This record gives sequence, structure tokens and C-alpha cells, in this order.
Amino acid sequence: MNRFLLLVLSVFSIVGSMAAQPVSNFSSLDSIQQLDEVIIRANTILGNKYVAQNRTGASYYLGTEELGKMGYMDINRALRTVPGVNFYEEDGFGLRPNISLRGTSPQRSSKITLMEDGVLIAPAPYSSPAAYYFPSVARMQAVEILKGSSQVQYGPFTTGGAINLVSTSIPDDFSAQLKTSLGSFNTGQVYTSVGQSSERIGYVLEYLNMNSDGFKRLGSNDNTGFDIYDLMGKLRINSKADSKTPQSLELKYHFYDEQSNETYLGLSEADFAANPYSRYAASQFDQMNADQRQIMLTHVLDFSNNLKVVTNAYSNKVTRNWYKLNDMIFDGEKKSLSSILNDPIAFSDHMNIINGSTDSDADALLLKANNRIYYSRGIQTKIDYHWYGDHGAFHDIEVGARVHYDAEDRFQWEDGYSIQGGDLALTSEGVRGAEGNRISSANAFAAYALYKYKMGGLTLTPGIRYESIDLQREDWGKTDANRLADASVRENQIDVFIPGIGFNYSFAQNLSVFGGVHKGFSPPGNAPGEKAEKSINYEIGSRFASGKLSGELIGFFNDYSNLLGSDLAASGGTGSLDQFNAGEVNVSGLELLLNYNLSDEHSKIQTPISFAYTLTNAIFQNDFGSTQDIWGAVSEGDRVPYIPQHQLNLSLGFSHKNYELNFSGRYNGALNTRGTNGGTLDPLALEDNIVVDFSVKYHLTSQISLTANVINLFDEVYAASRVPAGFRPGHPFGAYAGVQFRL
Repeated sequence: MNRFLLLVLSVFSIVGSMAAQPVSNFSSLDSIQQLDEVIIRANTILGNKYVAQNRTGASYYLGTEELGKMGYMDINRALRTVPGVNFYEEDGFGLRPNISLRGTSPQRSSKITLMEDGVLIAPAPYSSPAAYYFPSVARMQAVEILKGSSQVQYGPFTTGGAINLVSTSIPDDFSAQLKTSLGSFNTGQVYTSVGQSSERIGYVLEYLNMNSDGFKRLGSNDNTGFDIYDLMGKLRINSKADSKTPQSLELKYHFYDEQSNETYLGLSEADFAANPYSRYAASQFDQMNADQRQIMLTHVLDFSNNLKVVTNAYSNKVTRNWYKLNDMIFDGEKKSLSSILNDPIAFSDHMNIINGSTDSDADALLLKANNRIYYSRGIQTKIDYHWYGDHGAFHDIEVGARVHYDAEDRFQWEDGYSIQGGDLALTSEGVRGAEGNRISSANAFAAYALYKYKMGGLTLTPGIRYESIDLQREDWGKTDANRLADASVRENQIDVFIPGIGFNYSFAQNLSVFGGVHKGFSPPGNAPGEKAEKSINYEIGSRFASGKLSGELIGFFNDYSNLLGSDLAASGGTGSLDQFNAGEVNVSGLELLLNYNLSDEHSKIQTPISFAYTLTNAIFQNDFGSTQDIWGAVSEGDRVPYIPQHQLNLSLGFSHKNYELNFSGRYNGALNTRGTNGGTLDPLALEDNIVVDFSVKYHLTSQISLTANVINLFDEVYAASRVPAGFRPGHPFGAYAGVQFRL
């Protein structure tokens, strides 16, 4: 607790210094309204910047303007302006992000609550939470990030926080837009949408295609990129304008199709230094094929100005088969890719086969069909009732409940290949189901209640969440492909209450202090008796404004009594998804965000500048052993891997009525890639890096704009990760140009 007390003192000392400065109003609000009047909105958790800046906990709202500045299709780049967000790249395009909030394990974003339009969007969030599907940020109108005590509304993961991606809403009037771009590596993007509303009916239709040949190179010059299609439609029917009880019913349908020639196979350290964008010949057939379908019904009922009910029914299905090199057999011994890449000198014969310089025997290379179907469906409702009491006190009660089922159906096999003259040849077909023939499922009931009391400058938000989860795994083994015999079954069950309380005190419109404490929770696996991840989390912070400067400073401390690790192939494990106890961990840190406008308010050119800094110290408090490559034999004092201690982001913009220029630079501190590190940088740590992006937009008319953006302006060559197997590069210099049209 000493670290947290130091953070508290630091925050209050800066708050005190700010209180002595001349002050002015916030200038970056989306709207000016009383916080009292803001109640729940359909399918959002914040709704606008104003709500985010007045919540009793750290929260951020990235609206259409911010998301459109840089023209990103990579969620990692879109989130890097938000303090407290950690991530590491994998493919350079953000197809499968690894996101952490306040020091949670980042692998496959599996320890944060992910939502689209307020509904859980990970393929199987309870039974198999690794996010092998992630919504395309290029089609979103907003991204909402919530951390701190008031996140008890959103679960099941309550330690780090929640991310809600808000899809294109039905417009009030006729609206149409078209965006296109093309550039390096034959990377292209086409987005179009059209929508309209009348008194009783509204709709929006949307299409997105993103594709690339990829920036990595195989000797055969095969495509290493991707092709993604997104289709989305919404139809809303409203009650009559003079209805005594206004209500609406909205149907949403979404379809996603992906083919990406991506691999788990990286490079040895020496090969990365020589040619970081090369790929080994043995990965030439690696490919992910995935599609996702979502149907969602949203019913909104306004009983009165004080009482509102929002109900969502949803069904998500994700089908995927990642066919990729998984293991290698040499001299009758099976070896994992990570063990070979970690010691290429000892396994030089293996490396010669992998890179195609030496021919192999039959079945030397094993390509695994990671064939899975995910299901996620449920119904949830939330009710908001607010009123004014004596002496102007404002009261708001929000209660919600969700009944949910999800499952992961694995039916996997492994085919044998040889390599001859650098080309793969199929030598044996594996037995279907022999590498995974099971269904993992979860039935969950969740409920929460949050009470908000506001009197004068003080806001209090006590809340509690309840999760009841039944987890099960049915396994038919390696030989029962038709699942005719009885499966072996294992089960686990947990009931948990998750309390939290937050506060916000406004000294004036331009200075406030907020904070809170809440319980962190992450569901266990389906092994009998397996314990859940638990923590107690604290934060204290301040939002302030002085002249043209505004910002916030937050200190946080997460005290894990039981951190869970997962056996993910994406982090060098076997891919069983079994969880294991990593014990006690302390995560402390600071988050700083500063916004300043270098120009006068009436200047023709506005020059906003934004600075974000995150300090994260994630330290193991006990010893434990793991066979996973990313963990190893951990000792007390070791740092949690893939969580950099320091991150900085600096954004600078020039905005004129005719054009916009934006620069975004990120410093990512060095990070350990395994848990065995002695509290310092281990020999396999990744070096720090600075990556600068640039965008420009020129408005030909009020409806037509020309765009250009550059990724990695100074062509920084850096290793983004060492998982799943070997060194992987970040996106190199890439230039893209396009046109935007809107009505």
C-alpha cells in the first residue's frame, strides 16, 4: 500500500497547485448539459465526452472526429492516445489485438470486457475469452473506454476495465458517405454507408472492405496479407410521436468475413536483425479463415422522463479455422516452434528445414487446423430511474441483468508435410478431431445495481455486481470423430459478488477530484475447483483546466490475490486454454493526459496538442513455475511480461477550414517477454521504440475531401513481440491516399 499512498499524495499535490491557478471552462465538451440529466443510452456506456469527463472513474470517449483524424484501421493505433491502455502488436495491422488495461494480461485481450453496442462481442467471453475476432475500428463511430470503480456495471472482467465499440448509428436525416484509400503493400480500404430516418422508421446500411498484400515477404512471393469484408444493417421502428409511452425496436445484422495469410511463425533474433520483414518458407500455407454473424434486437421503452428501460437480445456466431505450422518432427522427436526459435543454434538442422534451405522427410512439418465454432447468445436489460429529492439532491438508480450462454466447439486435426526445394508438399492427412474434439461452454447469469447520488459538487456511486457461472467441458477424445460415445465431462461453478464505490467532487467547473475502490474479477476455467482471478483495485485522480490547458492525472493500484495465466498458443503455450494460478501481483501506476491549444481561440488555424503518459509497474509477489514460454519460472519481484513500464504519446494537429494536418508519435518502453526477469530487463526483452504517424486532409468542398496518411513516418524497424513463436516486426513505413465523399 505504500506505493498507492505515494500516488495519492502526488495526485493531491498537483491538484493543489492547479487550484491556485487562474481557471476557465472546459473547451472540449461534446455538449453542455447538466450531468444530472444524463441517463442510460441504448447500446453505449458513455455517449459523449461530457459524460466521460464527469464519471466517478477513469473513462475516455473517442468520437468520430478523433477516430477519423488518422484514418486508422488498426485498433492498437486508435487506442494509443488513451493513458492506461497497454498493447503489443502481432500482425502489424491490428487484426488480432492484444490489449491490456492497467496491467491486465494482454494476450488476445482476454482479461478485459469487450463489447460492441453494449453487448459482449468476444467469440465466447466466458468459456473461451481469447478474442480471435475483433470488430473493425474502421467502421466505428466511437470507442468508449471505462476503468475504475463504476465499471461494476460491465462484466464479467472487472479488473482492468471495459471497451465498448459503438457502430454506426441510424442518422436523423438522409446521410451517405464514401471513403476510399490505396497505398503501400497494395493496401486498400473502401467504406460506404447510407441511412435515413422518418417519424416512424429509420435505417442504415454499411459496407467495408479492407485488404492488403502484406509487408512480410516469402521467398515464393506469396501473398502475406488479408482480405476482410464487413456488412452491417440496422432497421428501427418507432412508436407514434404522440404515444403516451414512446418506444422503439431496432434490428441489427452484421456479417464479417476474413481471409488472412497470417502465421504463428516469427523469426530468430539473427534473422530478424538481417531481414525483419521476411518469412520462413515453412509458413507458406498458413492462413486464417473466419466469419462472424451477429443478430441483435434492441428495445427502448420510455415510461416517463424519469424511467427508461433498454433491452437487448443477441446471437453471435464465429466460425474460424487457422491452418498453420504448429510443430516439427526431426529424428523422431517432436519440437514446438517457440523452442526452436528460442535456440536456433542448437536446432540448426530444424531451422534449415523451416527456412527451406534443406529438404525434409515426410511429415517433418505439422500444420494444424485450429478449426473452431464459437456461439454467444443471450438477453440483457437495464432500467434507469432518476428523481430529484430534497434540497436539490439528484438520485439515480440503474439496475440490470443478463442471461447468457456461450460455447467453443473444437474439432481440430494436424496434417503432415515435407518441404522440397522450398515448397511444401502434403504427405499425410491427419485424423479429424485428433488434435481437439471437445465443447467448452458456459451458462451465466449476471446482475448489477448502481446508485448515483449528487448533491452540490459531490457525486457518489456505490454499486454491486453478481455473477453466477456454470462452466463445462465435454471431451470426446482423439478417436471419436462422430461423437458417438459418452464424452468425458468436467465442470466448475462459481458465484461472486463484486462491489465497488466511486466518488467525484467538483471544486468548480474546471477542477474535480475523483476516485474509488472496487473488486476485480475474472472467471476461472472449467477445471473442477479452479479459482477465479481476484483483486482489490484503487484509484484517485483529478480533472482540471487552466486557461488553454486541460487534462487529468490518475494514480491506481491493483492488488491481485490470485492472477490467472492462460495456456494460449498465442503466448507460446500448448493452446489448451487451461488456466493456472500465478499468485499475488501488485500493479501500480500513473496516467497523465494533457490537452493544450497553441493557437488563440479566434485564430484561423487551430493547433491542438495532446500528451499522454502511462507508468505501469506490474510486479509478482510470489514464486511459481510454468511450462509456458511467456511465464517460465517466476520469482518474487519479477515483472509481468508484455507490460512496458513507460509509454508516451504526443499528438499535434493543425486545423484550418480548408485542411487538417495531424502528427501522432508514440514511445513504447522496453518490455520483458517472459516472467523470469529478476525485476529488470531480461536478455530476451524487446527494445523501446518511437513510431510517428502522419495524416493530412484537404477539403475540396464541404462534401469532398482528399486524404493521405503515413504509418511509421521515419520507418522505425522494431520488434513488436516474441510470441507466438519468434520475433515479429511492427508495421514499416507505409503511405496511403484516398478520397472521402459525404452527403
